[in-house]
Amino acid sequence: MAEVALHGVTRAFGDTVAVDDLSLTVGDGEFVVLLGPTGAGKTTTLRCVAGIEPLDRGSVSIGGRDVTKASPAERDVTFVFQQYSLYPHLTVYDNLAFPLRSPARRRPEAEIAERVRAVATMLRIDAKLGNKATRLSGGEMQRVAIGRALVRTPSVYLMDEPLSSLDAKLRADLRLELKRIQQDLGATLIYVTHDQIEAMTMATRIGVMDRGRLVQFGTPREIYEDPADVYVATRLGTPRINLLPMGALPVGGAPAAAAWMGLRTEHVEIRPAGAAAAAGADATVERVERLGDQTHLHLALGAEKMVTLTDAHAPLARGDRVTVAARAPLFFDRDGRRIGAVRGARA
Repeated sequence: MAEVALHGVTRAFGDTVAVDDLSLTVGDGEFVVLLGPTGAGKTTTLRCVAGIEPLDRGSVSIGGRDVTKASPAERDVTFVFQQYSLYPHLTVYDNLAFPLRSPARRRPEAEIAERVRAVATMLRIDAKLGNKATRLSGGEMQRVAIGRALVRTPSVYLMDEPLSSLDAKLRADLRLELKRIQQDLGATLIYVTHDQIEAMTMATRIGVMDRGRLVQFGTPREIYEDPADVYVATRLGTPRINLLPMGALPVGGAPAAAAWMGLRTEHVEIRPAGAAAAAGADATVERVERLGDQTHLHLALGAEKMVTLTDAHAPLARGDRVTVAARAPLFFDRDGRRIGAVRGARA
C-alpha cells in the first residue's frame, strides 16, 4: 500500500471548475471518504488520482512517486465504478480472474485460481463462481465488481459510490464488509459518496467537498463535533442540524459576532411547558414521527422550525406545548463560518 498526495490539483471542463486547487494527503493504510452532494467534485478528484482525467494544474504522487504524467496502468491503482461494469458473457470466476490475465500483469493459472477463490470467499460469493454475471442479484454483481479490484494488490484502491444502487439492508451489510476487508488488507482506500452514514461508519478521515474545493478534512468525530462552517455542519447528523438565528433561544456565553446557532439533537433539551428549570423558550409540537427506537419531534419555535429526537415513548402529540432549551450550541457568523476552535484541517 502507499500514501497518496495531491498538491494544488485543478481540473476544469470549459468554464466549469470541477476540482479547484485541491491539496490532500491520504496516509498509507487509511480509509479516506470524500463526501459531498452531486457536483462537489468528488468523482473528478478520484479520476484525477487514477489518471483517467488529466490535470490542468497541480500534481499527484503515489508512494512518494510523482505520477502526474503517468498513465492509469502505470499508477498501480484499481477503480470500482458506481455501475457494475462486469462482462456479462463471463462467469463470476472469469470476471474475477480477468485483471490477473491482462498482458501487463499476467499470472500463472494456479496463482490466479488461488487468489480468485480467496477473494470470493472473503466476499461470500464463492458459491457463485460458476454462474454467469447475468444470473446474479444486484448485491452479488457489486461484490464481483469489488472483487475484481481486490484480486490485485495495488498501491491504492479507488471506489466511486459502489453501494449507491443497492437496497438499504444490503448497503448496510456491505459497509461493514468493506471496512472489515480494508482493515484485514491494510489497504489504502479512497472512497467517494454522498451518503453521510457511509462516511461516518467507514472512514478513517473524511474530506468534505463543495464545488470542487476541500472545505474540511478530519476524522468523523472532528467533522461532526467541530465543523468549519454551516455547509460542513449540514453534511453529517440525522436529523439534520437545526440552524436558528441568535435570539430564538436564550443562551449564555455566545460570541459577539455570532449570527446563528447550530443545535444538533444532543444540544436540545425538551421539557414539559412551564417546567421550572434553566432558561428556555416555549414551542409547539407540529408533528411526531415514531420510528420504533426513537421519535423525531418537529417543533415550531415562534417563526422558526426545528427537528430533534425525544424518547420513543414520549407522550407527545400535535399541538402540545413544550419548553426547549439549548445546551452547548455551535455558533456561526453571518457568512456561515464557524466561530470557535476547528480541529479538522481546512483547505
